[in-house]
Amino acid sequence: MSKKIILTGGGSAGHVTPNIALLPGLRERGFEIHYVGQADGIEHRLITEQGDVIFHSIEAGKLRRYFSLKNLTDPFKVLKGISEAKRIIKEVKPDLVFSKGGFVSVPVVMAAKGKCPVLCHESDFTPGLANKLAAKYADRVLVTFDDTLQYVGKKGIHTGTPIRRELFSGSRVRGLDFLGFSGDKPIILVMGGSLGASALNDAIRASLDTITARYDVVHLCGKDKVDESIDIPSYRQYEYIGPELPDILAATAVIVSRAGANALFEFLSLNKPTLLVPLPKGASRGDQLLNAAYAAKKGYSMTLLQEDITPERLVHDINELYENRDEFITRMKKDSTLDGTDEVLECIDKITGDNR
Repeated sequence: MSKKIILTGGGSAGHVTPNIALLPGLRERGFEIHYVGQADGIEHRLITEQGDVIFHSIEAGKLRRYFSLKNLTDPFKVLKGISEAKRIIKEVKPDLVFSKGGFVSVPVVMAAKGKCPVLCHESDFTPGLANKLAAKYADRVLVTFDDTLQYVGKKGIHTGTPIRRELFSGSRVRGLDFLGFSGDKPIILVMGGSLGASALNDAIRASLDTITARYDVVHLCGKDKVDESIDIPSYRQYEYIGPELPDILAATAVIVSRAGANALFEFLSLNKPTLLVPLPKGASRGDQLLNAAYAAKKGYSMTLLQEDITPERLVHDINELYENRDEFITRMKKDSTLDGTDEVLECIDKITGDNR
């Protein structure tokens, strides 16, 4: 009889893509794979694209550190989510629940307590609220950064973050063909995260005349953020890129991006020099600032704070990154701990009794 695993996590792509990175290894181990998320969340689209993963939907209320009228109703959604997750766990009878965070994961982890082992994975430098809650119910908490161990106590294991295998199989030729670029100019990939980044989008677009004189630009600007009024031969914009992403990354010289931990480590694993524009403290709990500071300290990337962005500064920093790209690449190639897929799978093996 095959082993069963429930994966959970959602709300943004960063809570889903590491789970996707584990799928090949789980398939090789013979797992029947289930996923619990929200029907209207990004996880539903990303997971159903995988074909052989059984998706279950639950309610999930957001737990906030600030006042909102939704704070009055969302606790009831959490309670409903726990009830729904209990029903799913009773039906599936998993050997393990693996949580990648986000608020949809909290009811699942709570429902699994006492029914099966639970692993949580924290991508960011400091644990988010959802994972702080989930950690209380977890057997182990896996972390991307070794410095994060101080926040998770004795349950913590430093594994790194899982990286999708397909990212390493991209073709520059296919990427250029998809984009319609000749390859004569270096390509900049701009990524604002799955939810978009208006400040970064605006800064790039304000600088396009100068940037496209030297570079071709691929801009992943987020849902409903495409500006149809822009018609520049060296500029391509998309809400989101799916299976073509590995090819586009293979064709890319340097990246401008937010500093979410999962995207950051994907870029580092591919040895792509990156200019990080982290979400400011007022718009988040500050985790991206810490992620960016870590990467800059290691010499893997440059950082441009959102409050310091001007068209001139953005162009200057992109040029500096590109001109010094070989130095960044050399440092990244020396670090063998950037891809944590095997380490996470080893933890799963230990808990489920697979002695590989």
